[in-house]
Amino acid sequence: MSSAEQVGYARPPVASRFQKGRSGNPRGRPKNRRREIPYDAVLGQMVTIREDGRERRVTAAEAFLLQLTQKGLAGDSAAARASLDAIETARTARNEVTSGVSKIVISSVGSGADAIIGKLGIARLKFPTDKARVRWELNPWIVEAALQRFGDTQLSLDEQSEVWNATRAPHQVNWPDWWAYSGE
Repeated sequence: MSSAEQVGYARPPVASRFQKGRSGNPRGRPKNRRREIPYDAVLGQMVTIREDGRERRVTAAEAFLLQLTQKGLAGDSAAARASLDAIETARTARNEVTSGVSKIVISSVGSGADAIIGKLGIARLKFPTDKARVRWELNPWIVEAALQRFGDTQLSLDEQSEVWNATRAPHQVNWPDWWAYSGE
């Protein structure tokens, strides 16, 4: 028996061996074999998150965006860019046109934003020893700088009241000429 006719480990029978010049897969890859990743199924499933000690159910996509935003606020610049890109993509998908920011809400996240706000002297904790009552008061210089950015735009009386109450020493602020609220 010659070596070509031997059958055994790594030596299939001659009749069933691949023949030279012939494909081992003559029909080729089946059509529609490459399926898309099921983003909707994965990102649409509901997950439970915990915020401020409370649990709530959101989609995985929302949880992912919340996590990105939280990391961005804590100082992770890559997460901040990714979060802003996702927000911009969502806005363009909805054809939402923004004419400018009318109100900015700052909420503290972990120790990242708190540490930065305090170190930069933007604000000061009103109750530094009470962990249950975390409240920041804006320093007068940051209020003045923010109001200068408005230019000719004026705040409503309710918005003026909100800024006044969030300011640490409102009587030390050089308020613009159009400012009407005085704490009464």
